[in-house]
Amino acid sequence: MTFKQKIHQHYLQLVQDRIDVFKDMIVALTEDSKNDAKGSAGDKHETALSMMHIEQEKLNHKLKEVLTQKAILDKIDSTTIAKTIIVGSLVKANGIYLYLSAALPKIAVEEINVIALSPQSPLGNKLMGNEIGFSFEINGTKYLIESIE
Repeated sequence: MTFKQKIHQHYLQLVQDRIDVFKDMIVALTEDSKNDAKGSAGDKHETALSMMHIEQEKLNHKLKEVLTQKAILDKIDSTTIAKTIIVGSLVKANGIYLYLSAALPKIAVEEINVIALSPQSPLGNKLMGNEIGFSFEINGTKYLIESIE
């Protein structure tokens, strides 16, 4: 398995873990609201149910975001290597590894830090479509594309 494939697998697992956690939390809230409905009455009960409903909506929103990230990752073929930067490219710029996919947390693979970024981000947008040797500046920092996988 290549370095890029390991990174892709790591991000797929990270996103799947987050999906599982959010689904578990939503199920737990649903169960709590059912149990609460059996034993309570009055204003306190209504407030508690309302708060649970709001929390459930927040979790559903977060779950939707993570499912979108998974959909992006699922579309990427981690074996593809292009001359120009595309979604799914692993780019080394200024000694930093950048994985163009979705905005995800920084990870370490083989003790090397990798940052996943969205092609819509300012840095991702500048990288897209460029080749090795291309240099540019964002917020006063100069970048040079050293490699593309």
